[in-house]
Amino acid sequence: MIKSMTGYGRAQQSVDGMNITVELKSVNHRYFEFTSKLPRNYGFLDEKLKSFFSTKLTRGKTECYVQIEAVDEPDTVISLNHSLVKGYLEAYKELSEVYGIENDIKVSNLARVSDIFAVRKKEADEDKIWVAVETVAAAALDGFIAMREREGEKLKADVLSRLDTIIENVEFIEERSPQTVAEYNEKLVARMKELLGEAHIDEQRILTEAAIFADKVAVAEETVRLRSHISQLRSFLELDEAVGKKMDFLVQELNREANTIGSKAQDVEIARRVVAIKAEIEKIREQIQNIE
Repeated sequence: MIKSMTGYGRAQQSVDGMNITVELKSVNHRYFEFTSKLPRNYGFLDEKLKSFFSTKLTRGKTECYVQIEAVDEPDTVISLNHSLVKGYLEAYKELSEVYGIENDIKVSNLARVSDIFAVRKKEADEDKIWVAVETVAAAALDGFIAMREREGEKLKADVLSRLDTIIENVEFIEERSPQTVAEYNEKLVARMKELLGEAHIDEQRILTEAAIFADKVAVAEETVRLRSHISQLRSFLELDEAVGKKMDFLVQELNREANTIGSKAQDVEIARRVVAIKAEIEKIREQIQNIE
């Protein structure tokens, strides 16, 4: 199924004591480019997420936002500096004994002492966190791909419609091209009669000139190739894989054949049809820039 490179997906779940939110969004890009915005201390998830998404995405500039909030257990650990507490208690005791002062020290007094408590982040279990994040990332990816597929169907319909329009113009050119040769022949005979009057007209010369003209304006090879390229484009639109690059190459070939026909055109109507074909090719090229 054809997919657009533009997409958005979001999932939020509580997994293994963590509230996790994963958002994905992407825009057009020639290759797969991944960036992530992660909470502090979770940088180890970047490469894991990139590897995970790269198995499903081949093109597009993709950004991933992750939020993680611990619910069941705190993410910080507070510990007591026992040696420091012991030192303070002994000092208070000595102060009381030496100077005959009541030793009325309380916990609240010690708690105000600098460095009594050490606060540190709880060591993360990276494997456990990744398993949880991967679950939510997979859900976000499903929504992301679903949106890309919906957009892809719209692109496919538009491209097919434009290919039909090109074929209609190609059919006109194929039908009109032989007529231009016949018309050239008639005009040539009329011109010769006008110039020579009743004098003998060299019919062989007329045929030779008509043959030269016919060869000069012949576009059968180009229209055959146009049809072949269009057939290939239609087949690509039915594939369940990334085909944007292949289609982009074929559109360049379409444009090349149209330019050749235009350079050979000696007829106003054919020239107009070539302009119409090139306009449709350009619109198709713009649409293909959005296809993965």
